[in-house]
Amino acid sequence: MDLPIVYHPHYVAPLPPKHRFPMQKFRLLYETLLADNVAHPSQFHAPNLPPIDWIKTVHTPQYVQAYREGTLDPKAQRRIGLPWSPELVNRTCIAVGGTILTARLALQHGLACQTAGGTHHAFPNYGSGFCIFNDLAIAARVLLRENLVQKILIVDLDVHQGDGTAFIFQDDPRVFTFSMHCGVNFPGTKQQSDLDVPLPEAMEDDEYLQTLAAYLPDLLSQVRPDLVFYDAGVDVHLGDRLGKLALSDRGVFCREMQVLSTCLSLGYPVACVIGGGYAEDMNALVYRHSLLHRAAGDVYRQYG
Repeated sequence: MDLPIVYHPHYVAPLPPKHRFPMQKFRLLYETLLADNVAHPSQFHAPNLPPIDWIKTVHTPQYVQAYREGTLDPKAQRRIGLPWSPELVNRTCIAVGGTILTARLALQHGLACQTAGGTHHAFPNYGSGFCIFNDLAIAARVLLRENLVQKILIVDLDVHQGDGTAFIFQDDPRVFTFSMHCGVNFPGTKQQSDLDVPLPEAMEDDEYLQTLAAYLPDLLSQVRPDLVFYDAGVDVHLGDRLGKLALSDRGVFCREMQVLSTCLSLGYPVACVIGGGYAEDMNALVYRHSLLHRAAGDVYRQYG
């Protein structure tokens, strides 16, 4: 059995030319995984659109309706940073379905990877920072509601704090939120995760990996989760436009190996999402995102 990977062609929706958000990376990641023999077609699972009721386990009915119908006020729309279209609504919902499917596959197989996801700046009643609906929070709520899990750990290593996720679960003891991020970066106003580790600007590979090692094993033994959600944002990379940290390709790959092998060696299943990543060089960016799937393939062969 090979590592399960989740992808859908609708992960790409049209954006205006020269838009800052690298929408094409989702399709290019899928194509790269196939072209580099990281994965073969039989490993890919396609999600379905989730019922709207699932999205409403996290987001207010008013916000869900206004976003789906395109009636959000212009200020709320600007805060998201992505111009509204019916295709983007579909893309947003199918990506949420993808993270839910990734979580189910992780529970079944021990490890599974999305080729999208990690929209951790979305709050119950508004979107922010290219995030519309919070896929991690929705997937967590759905699994909890179905009694598939009792305790979840969210390991968010995107360079930006997982502020929406922290806010959503601030009073929910079933979900432990851990965010290790650049301290002086978006969002300007931070929320309170269960554990926040703000990092100084320009931190490099070794110090980053040592910091992570100082927290993750203890956290696993403390929380003892039924499932780990891992947001593997690559905006920690030295070449990222929005990052402010200084990891190399090697550092990112070592991080993925460290997170996944630490969790799987202790018997904790992991559902991975790709999180943020922004660069002028699209090929370099896609390669950085693919490091998650390369590492996951290695770890899955060892522990799967």
